Amino acid sequence: MAIKLTDFQDLDFNQSGSWPKSVKMVALSVLFVGTHFLGYYFVISDQLSQLEAAAKNETKLRLDYQSKYRLADNLPAYQQQIQQLKQQLGQMLKKLPATHETPGLLDDITFIATTAGLRIKAIKWGDEDELEFYTELPLFIDVTGSFHQFGRFVSDVAKLPRIVSLHEFDIKKSPQSTLSFHVVAKTYRYKEAK
Repeated sequence: MAIKLTDFQDLDFNQSGSWPKSVKMVALSVLFVGTHFLGYYFVISDQLSQLEAAAKNETKLRLDYQSKYRLADNLPAYQQQIQQLKQQLGQMLKKLPATHETPGLLDDITFIATTAGLRIKAIKWGDEDELEFYTELPLFIDVTGSFHQFGRFVSDVAKLPRIVSLHEFDIKKSPQSTLSFHVVAKTYRYKEAK
């Protein structure tokens, strides 16, 4: 069954049943390939792109599901950690002086200085410094005494039940052969969220 070009001349589409067998086979092959090509182009290619997008979305959804499953699986542990953190925050906040406790803190530091044997030249509050989560309250302290008395003072301030940090240490020898000690004690007050 050889295909000749002469078989394709003078073909009448209305008489397709009388075409030679080789022409019918070529026409059916072209029709078959054309149908498949058009079907792929108009139907399947769109569905393939949708399938590819759905496969990518499936991967993303699987990862989301896995991460959320891990979170849900660990939820009781997270809730317990939150309770522990709330308790720790409450305990730490108790170490920060409230507004009505700052005069008492001044009295405590004055008592510690005199108990350590230091002579007080000046103790005064500085301006409050409002920061993001807390307010810083500086207390300027000027005292005189011996080096060991300063050490005892610093040690006793560290033992206070409220948080007090010491900054800007300055020790100088005074004309009376004693040491002059300047320090800034800072305490902090928690700012409630507005």
